[in-house]
Amino acid sequence: MDLAAKIMMYAIPGFFVLMGVEALLGWWQKRKVFTLADSINSLSLGTLSQIVGLYSKLLSIGIYAWVVQRVALWHLPAHSVLTWVSALVLYDFCYYWLHRMGHEVNVLWAAHVVHHQSERYNLTTALRQTGSGVLLGWLFYLPLAVLGYPVEVFAVVAVIDLLYQFWVHTETVPKLGWFDRVFCSPSNHRAHHAVNDRYIDKNYGGILIVWDRMFGTFVEEDDIDKPVYGTRSPLRSWNPIWANFEVYSGLFQDAWHARNWLDKLKVFLKPPGWRPADVAAKFPKPEFDIAREEFNPPVPRWISIHVLLQFVLLLFLGVRFLQNGAQLDWLGALGSVLFLVGELVLIGALLENEKHARWLQSVFLVTCAGVALVSGIWFDGSHITWSWRIFAASWAVLGCLMLWLGNREQATDATPAHAQSAS
Repeated sequence: MDLAAKIMMYAIPGFFVLMGVEALLGWWQKRKVFTLADSINSLSLGTLSQIVGLYSKLLSIGIYAWVVQRVALWHLPAHSVLTWVSALVLYDFCYYWLHRMGHEVNVLWAAHVVHHQSERYNLTTALRQTGSGVLLGWLFYLPLAVLGYPVEVFAVVAVIDLLYQFWVHTETVPKLGWFDRVFCSPSNHRAHHAVNDRYIDKNYGGILIVWDRMFGTFVEEDDIDKPVYGTRSPLRSWNPIWANFEVYSGLFQDAWHARNWLDKLKVFLKPPGWRPADVAAKFPKPEFDIAREEFNPPVPRWISIHVLLQFVLLLFLGVRFLQNGAQLDWLGALGSVLFLVGELVLIGALLENEKHARWLQSVFLVTCAGVALVSGIWFDGSHITWSWRIFAASWAVLGCLMLWLGNREQATDATPAHAQSAS
C-alpha cells in the first residue's frame, strides 16, 4: 500500500472519533447534529467513492505519471521541503479552479453535486463524495505534472488537502476571527454549502480561502441569514447509485430532447440550471423552494436498528476490501463490489421505507449466508472458517427477525385506533 493510501486508512478511525466529538458538542449546544438516514446515506456515498477510487486512481495517477515522465519542464526533488510546501499550495490553487468549475459547468457539477445533496451539515457530509469525479477532475492537476512535481508528492498532498477539508463540515464550530480570513474554515464552508441567494457559488477554497478573496468569490457567513443546505434541485432519495447519476441523467435527457444541435452541446457546458428554451417549456421543473420540508421518510424502529447494525458490519467489510481489493483477481473484486454496492442500495431503499426492500433484503441476507455456510467461500474468493460461517448464518437470522418485527410494527401503527379498541 502506498503512502497516500496508508494515510487515508489511518485517518478513517479518526473520522469516527471526531464524529463522536461533534455529537457531544451538538448535545452540549442543544443542537440535533445527525439523523440516521442522512448520515448513513452520506457514509454510503463515501464508501462507494472509495470503492471506485481503489481502481479509478490508476487512471488519474497513471496519466499524471505519464505527463511527468514525458512532458515535465523540470524534475523537482522529492526530498526537498520546498517541493512539498509549494506542491501543497499549488495543489490547493488547482483545487480551487476544479471546485469552482464544478459549480459553473454542468458536466462537472454532475459529479460534484453528490457532495452537496445532503440537507444537513455535519462531519458525515465531508465523506459524501462523488464516484465519477475522476472522469474529468484529473485535468485540473496536470500543471503540477508539467512543472515536474513527483507522483508520490502529488498523491500525498492530494490526501492532505482532502483530509484538511474534513473538519470544516460542521455547525458546532463558530466563526474563528483572523483564521476565517486566510483559511477555509467551518464558517466559510457553511456558506459554500448553503442554497440561500447570498451564498450561491462562493467560497471554493480547499485549505486557503485567499483564492476566493483574490478572484472575487468570497462571501462571509451572515448570522442573520442562516445557511440552508442541500441543492436547488433536491435529490429526495437515499439511493447512492441514483445520487451519482441523477444530474447526468437529467443532462442526457435534456440533450436528447433539445432540437438545436448546439443546444445539445451547451447542456453539458453551461452553468447548472441552464436548459434549452424548448426543453424547459416542454418539460418544466418545479420552482426552487428554500422552505421545503427536509427529506426524511419515517421508518419503523426495528428497521432503523437493522439498518444501523447492517451498515456497521458493511463498513467493516468495506474497510477490509479497501485494504485487500487491489490484490484480488477480477472475479473476487467483482464479487466484493457487487456485494457491497448491492447492500448499500438495499439499505437506502430500507431508509426510504420501501416495503419491497424488506423482502429483497431478507432474500439477500439468506442467500449470502447460505452461500457462505455451504461453500465456505466469501464473495472475494477467500475461504472463511466455520466460526465465520456460523456468524453469517446467525446474522442473517437476526436480520430477518428485525425486518419481520419492523413489518409488524408498521402494520400495528397503520391500524386505525377504533379497530384496535374493538379487537
